[in-house]
Amino acid sequence: MKQDMIVILDLGSEENSALARKIRSFGVYSEIHPHDLKKENIQALPNVKGVILYGGKNNVVDGVKIDVFPEIYDLDIPVVSIDHDGKCPILDLNDLEKFLFDTCKCEKNWNMTNFIADQVELIRKQVGDKKVLLALSGGVDSSVVAALLEKAIGDKLTCVHVNHGLLRQGEPEEVCKVFGDEMQSTLIYVDAIDRFLDKLKGVEDPEQKRKIIGAEFIRVFEEEARKLEGIDFLAQGTIYPDIVESGTKTGKAVKAHHNVGGLPDDLKFELVEPLKYLFKDEVRACGKELGLPDNMVYRQPFPGPGLGVRCLGAITRDRLEAVRASDAILREEFEKAGLRGKVWQYFTAIPDFKSVGVRDNARSFEWPVIIRAVNTVDAMTAEIAHLDWDLLDKITKRIVTEVKGVNRVCYDLSPKPTGTIEWE
Repeated sequence: MKQDMIVILDLGSEENSALARKIRSFGVYSEIHPHDLKKENIQALPNVKGVILYGGKNNVVDGVKIDVFPEIYDLDIPVVSIDHDGKCPILDLNDLEKFLFDTCKCEKNWNMTNFIADQVELIRKQVGDKKVLLALSGGVDSSVVAALLEKAIGDKLTCVHVNHGLLRQGEPEEVCKVFGDEMQSTLIYVDAIDRFLDKLKGVEDPEQKRKIIGAEFIRVFEEEARKLEGIDFLAQGTIYPDIVESGTKTGKAVKAHHNVGGLPDDLKFELVEPLKYLFKDEVRACGKELGLPDNMVYRQPFPGPGLGVRCLGAITRDRLEAVRASDAILREEFEKAGLRGKVWQYFTAIPDFKSVGVRDNARSFEWPVIIRAVNTVDAMTAEIAHLDWDLLDKITKRIVTEVKGVNRVCYDLSPKPTGTIEWE
C-alpha cells in the first residue's frame, strides 16, 4: 500500500466523515473504524501513522459509556483525543495539519493514482485465479467498479445487468450499449421485471422494499453464477455514505442501503467492494483517473433500488410508469437549460395518494409529482437548488400534460438534514 493512513476511532462523534474528509484534503488517507478496535487490528492495517479518538454526544451505547481499549494508548504511533471525556479542545485546521505532518510524519501521498494502484493490488490478492460477478446498474458507482475490476483482473470479470423494472427511461439499452458494445465487457442482461414487481406488490415500508430488492438481486446473481464456472466473488459499488447511513455502532441508521442492510444472511459469495471508503466526489475522481468518459462519471446519481424508492409507498405499475415518464421530462428540460453538471442531483417522486384537480373542465383525482433538486459535495449533507421559475413552470406544464394520471407538481425545498436526498 502506497498511502499513509490515519485511523479515526468512532467514540460517538457526528462529525467523523467531516474529519476524514479534512484529513484527506491534506493529502493523507484516513479511515473510520469502531471504538472497540483492538491494538492488533490497528497494527494489521497498512501504513498507519497515527490514531485519532473522536468523541461526541453518541458515546453511550446500550446504556454504557463507550471507550477504547487501554492498549490503544500503548501503540508505538501517536494517539490524540478529540472531545473524548472532555480531555481535549477540538483540533483546528492548523493543529490538525501539525498532527499529521509534524507529529505523525505523514506524507502527502493520498491521490487517485495511488488509490487505484493499491486497489488493483488488493483486488488481485483477494480474487486470485477466481472470477468475479459484478452487479452493474450503469450508475456512477458500479461503472467505476467495473472499470477498476477490468484493470485489475480483466476477463475474470463478468458484469450482470438486471432490469428489475425500476430503472430510468432508456437505461437498460444505454447500459448494454456502453458496456457490451463500446467497452466490450463480458455482459449478461437479465429481464427480471415481473419477478421483482411481483415480490414488491403491496409492500409499503421503504426499509422492507430495499431489503426485498437487495435479497432478490442476490438470488438473481446466484442463479447466473450457477450457469458459469469459478464464480466465488460478488462485486458491488458500495461507497462510504451507504455504510454511514445504514448505521454504525454509535450512529443510528438513516436508511438501510440495499447493498449494506439488504444482503441475505446466507450469501454464498465473498464481497469485493473497492470503493467502500470513498465519498461520492472521490468516486468521480477515481472514474476520471480510470479514463471513463464525462457523461458516465458525471451522470445523475441513482439509488440501487432505483425508482422503487421514488414510487413512494406500495409500488404499482401505473404509478411507476408515471415516475419514469416525469423523471425523463425533468432530465430533458434540465439538459436543455444547461443544468447538467451544475445541479448535483435531480429527480421526481410520486407518493401513494391522490388530490382533487381539474382536467378538461371536469373533476380529476390524480397523483402529485414531487421534484427534488439538490447540490452537495459528498452526499452526506445537501442544499436545495434554486431553480428559475420559468423553468419550473415549463417542466410543470409538460408533466401535467404528458404524464398520465398526474395533476399537480410540487417542488421540495428541504435540505439534508432534515430531509435525506431520496424520499425513501
